Amino acid sequence: MRKNFTGRDGRVVCAVRTARTVQNLPRRATARDGKGADFTRKRRAPAPGQNPPPVERRLCVAPMMERTDRHFRRLLRFITGRALLYTEMVPAGAMLHGDRGRMLGFDPAEKPLALQVGGSDPEELRRCALLALEWNYDEINLNLGCPSARVRSGGFGACLMAEPARVADCVAAMAAGGLPVTVKIRTGIGGEGGEGEGARRHLDEFVAQVAAAGCRCFIVHARKAVLGGLSPRANRNVPPLEYARVYQLKCDFPRLQIIINGGIVDSAGAARHLGQVDGVMIGREACRRPLWLGQLQKEIFGEPPAITDVDTLLDCYAPYMEKKLREGARLRQFTRHLAALFHGRPGAAQWRRALGGAGEGGMETVRKARRAMALVEARRAA
Repeated sequence: MRKNFTGRDGRVVCAVRTARTVQNLPRRATARDGKGADFTRKRRAPAPGQNPPPVERRLCVAPMMERTDRHFRRLLRFITGRALLYTEMVPAGAMLHGDRGRMLGFDPAEKPLALQVGGSDPEELRRCALLALEWNYDEINLNLGCPSARVRSGGFGACLMAEPARVADCVAAMAAGGLPVTVKIRTGIGGEGGEGEGARRHLDEFVAQVAAAGCRCFIVHARKAVLGGLSPRANRNVPPLEYARVYQLKCDFPRLQIIINGGIVDSAGAARHLGQVDGVMIGREACRRPLWLGQLQKEIFGEPPAITDVDTLLDCYAPYMEKKLREGARLRQFTRHLAALFHGRPGAAQWRRALGGAGEGGMETVRKARRAMALVEARRAA
């Protein structure tokens, strides 16, 4: 039995069977890890000389801790089918020795999907790249931009930008598995390389060395990372944006793919960047305004989004939520992603309060929150 959901223009935007959510891939391409996590079957490495399929990166959603989990990525897929999504960062040690089903499992509908890993040991990262290939990810990305003290204490993240030779060894080891390898970097580390020409030369030398090891795509957060003295949150806002430096990097390395990240909050800004570099990566704005990604998809690819309004999005997402709640997920794992859906609209505060203060009431909590929002809308319309 199938139920169709339509948008405001009358088009069917998603179909849900009573037994399970319709996926973008055939049923035989999925499996279970015994804990309700869907994931694609393992695949073999490409034959020698065979290139992996190209990855479209004009529009990406940044890897964000406690944000880009499987439930948020599934929500975004109802909005955009073209954006390249990224997982939260997974430390290499945890991936190799922890619960792989929990950390690596994903719904096939989330693809195209990249796995971000944090680490600094070439052998560990080589094994991680093989796991990413086996679990059917489209790309593996090495985190070289996180400035947090906790990550730095593990010897990875932004501090590795001071060790280009080690990074090159890591990338070479990862690339041997056959999956595309990318790195996410900053324009530099606060204080290193100085300013002006010295800073540009330091960044160019880093990129040249890592590219020679097998990385053809660099995702650049257009700020320096300040290691010490600034929190990770402050590091996302306090260091000034250096868009011109990222543009220059593309000029210096025209054969590399350069994706820009940082401070992109509107379509006009995204369009300006796309005139200079190969792609844009959206960060926190994707959490604040997820429906905006559908608009970006239309502007970048010429493909209108299937869903443009919150009510249709909630109708399509509800069966997925209900299924995961039955399997043991907690309501908070979903409501933290839904809280911003009415951002900037009257009644948004009531929506957030209703979602955040209702404990574990299941889908009825979301329905009550929507009714509270509807009352505000009705009073304004009266």
